[in-house]
Amino acid sequence: MISVKKEGVLLRQTNLEFENEGVLNPAIIVDGEDIHMFYRAVRIGNYSTIGHCKLSGPLTVAERDTRPILFSQMDYETHGLEDPRIVKIDGLYYLSYIAYDSKDALGALATSTDLVNWERQGIIVPQIPYTEFLRLIKTNPEIDNRYADNFDPNNTVVMDKDLVFFPRRVNGKLTFLHRIKPGIQLTAVDSLDELTMDFWKNYVQHLNENIVITPKYPYEVRYVGGGCPPIETEHGWVMIYHGAKDAPVKGFEYSACVALLDLDNPLKEIARLPYPLFKPDQDYELAGDVDDVVFPTGTALFGDTLYIYYGAADDIIAVASVSLSGLVKELLANLKS
Repeated sequence: MISVKKEGVLLRQTNLEFENEGVLNPAIIVDGEDIHMFYRAVRIGNYSTIGHCKLSGPLTVAERDTRPILFSQMDYETHGLEDPRIVKIDGLYYLSYIAYDSKDALGALATSTDLVNWERQGIIVPQIPYTEFLRLIKTNPEIDNRYADNFDPNNTVVMDKDLVFFPRRVNGKLTFLHRIKPGIQLTAVDSLDELTMDFWKNYVQHLNENIVITPKYPYEVRYVGGGCPPIETEHGWVMIYHGAKDAPVKGFEYSACVALLDLDNPLKEIARLPYPLFKPDQDYELAGDVDDVVFPTGTALFGDTLYIYYGAADDIIAVASVSLSGLVKELLANLKS
């Protein structure tokens, strides 16, 4: 079993209005000598914006902005911008996040050339009402029946969250993960312009062909969702994601999980750990705004040490570390049969 070190709490809420309820689920990118962290900042009433700080090394906050860097400007994000992830592709920064308008939570994207000025690209995941979604998946008997359970009377369309881009084009295509419960899906396109309603209807009708990870082990039996941007190694893409199971008292327990995907065909799962990479076991993970949660969303590699940044109990930001080579070795010892 791979050894993971809990490094402790990195960032807590402040009295500033935009983050006076909690900070969580950060995106991390190393840019030259700088390490940028873009995080979900929550103000009282559960309104979220994207805060920003710089780190000095993997575990020290050096600078922290006193205002959000991204805040609600569009109709589809009136209630907040949540759970950012970030990568750099072809010289352009892709910051994906969940846009929430008090009814629908959907994957959206903003891009930048300088990490300061951001251009909204809009919602890029499917926006399909449940009745239409159900009609489409019912035409394909190979689609898991659990996908029919996505109805929520509070939503106008099927929820699609955990939008995470790969850090480079794969076979020339922009490639990203997203999540319609209970599995994680993959989409690859030459251009975001291809993501039309017709594209998504065909995609959903063949959803079984686009699923990367399906819940398999007890720690992820309820559902899984994308976590950190995949990490490229010579053996494949290391994909750190989250898995949910019933919590001991109420709700769900979220754990950090890991799989290995094929470099050229990331729809192909090579290996998966049969146990969580790490799970809630510290006080700051077990009790908070939402108990029993570790929610990994960003990484930074220093030598062979991979630092994993995550939201703990939907309240604070914490860090864990692991040997990347050791993690790959452990994954290769658990090849998919």
